[in-house]
Amino acid sequence: MEAVSSGGAVSEVPRIGERLKAVRQARRLTLTDVAGASGLTKGFLSKLERDQASASVAALVRVCAVLGISPGSLFEAPSGGEAVRAGSYPPIAFGGQGLTEYLLTPSGERRVQAILSEIAPGGGSGEETYALPAEVEFVFVLDGDLEVTVGGDVTVLGAGDAFTFSPGSQHGFRSLRTDGATRVLWVFAPALSAGRTAP
Repeated sequence: MEAVSSGGAVSEVPRIGERLKAVRQARRLTLTDVAGASGLTKGFLSKLERDQASASVAALVRVCAVLGISPGSLFEAPSGGEAVRAGSYPPIAFGGQGLTEYLLTPSGERRVQAILSEIAPGGGSGEETYALPAEVEFVFVLDGDLEVTVGGDVTVLGAGDAFTFSPGSQHGFRSLRTDGATRVLWVFAPALSAGRTAP
């Protein structure tokens, strides 16, 4: 349901709980308010705000929609300039399970956004599908095997395969690899910026 992954947050991934709590308090919403509007439990939201649980992509999108922000606004900003150097990609926390993700485009770029995902065997966006507020989503599999579900249709992609679809449709993904990470490049246009709110 809420796809809780307990046991503490991974140190390399930015902690989004404090940001979610700050926005909720600025909006003068209680945990009960957010729980009722998002369909998630108050206990889960409390753990999420304390970075003691991670959410599926769908759950994170729902929480952000209630708070009136986009999931992209939770990303850490890269440390200056237009170049994002190899080995120094800023990590992002965008929900899901078994994911390590990095922002490849500057945080201020609004026309397009590129994200590199390293997905552990069986990892992915979570059991629930979700929609995002962009016009186009492009997926390129660098290594491994990825299953993408869009509007109930399933597409299996291997290394070198590309797929383009409307992210406004309910969708989800998971790695089909049984050993090693599946590496995927995601491109969104326009970017999932702070000025755009998930439906």
